[in-house]
Formats: sequence, structure tokens, C-alpha cells
Amino acid sequence: MDWKLVGITFASIFLAELGDKTQLATFLMASESNSPWSVFIGSALALVLASLLGVLAGEYISKLISPTYIQIGAASGFILIGVLMFWRIATA
Repeated sequence: MDWKLVGITFASIFLAELGDKTQLATFLMASESNSPWSVFIGSALALVLASLLGVLAGEYISKLISPTYIQIGAASGFILIGVLMFWRIATA
């Protein structure tokens, strides 16, 4: 077990998830529910399943495509989304 990788992954995902739409949806569900632990368990299982799918897809795709190209593609996608968002704000 690579504990350094575990820590980096935890910190990255934890910070990325803070305040995102998933957390806000969970917040809303818990506030409207009489069973917040049920909301916690459901949301935790959903995050675990989504993470599992991401890991399995990443493992499979990395066998077909070099991780370097995957990183370049992901970075390019984020840059493109940022430019499009900026463009939309600038032209509004």
C-alpha cells in the first residue's frame, strides 16, 4: 500500500468535493430528511461507486493510451472549459 499516494488522493478529492454541487445536494437532502444518517450512507456509497468506476476506467484506458496523453487531454479539456466559461462571461 502506497500511503503517500493514499494521502495525496484523499486530500485532492476531499478539497475538490468541498462546496461542489454534490455536497450541496447532500446538504439539501439531509436538511429535508428525518434520517440524516441514511443520507450520509447513501451519499458515501454513491461516492465510493463513482470512485470505483473512475479507477476501473482509468486502469483500463491507461493500458490503451499513455498516461501522459491522458493528462494532456484532461488538462486541455479543463483549459477549454475555462476559456469557454470566460468567453461566456465576457460576452454577456
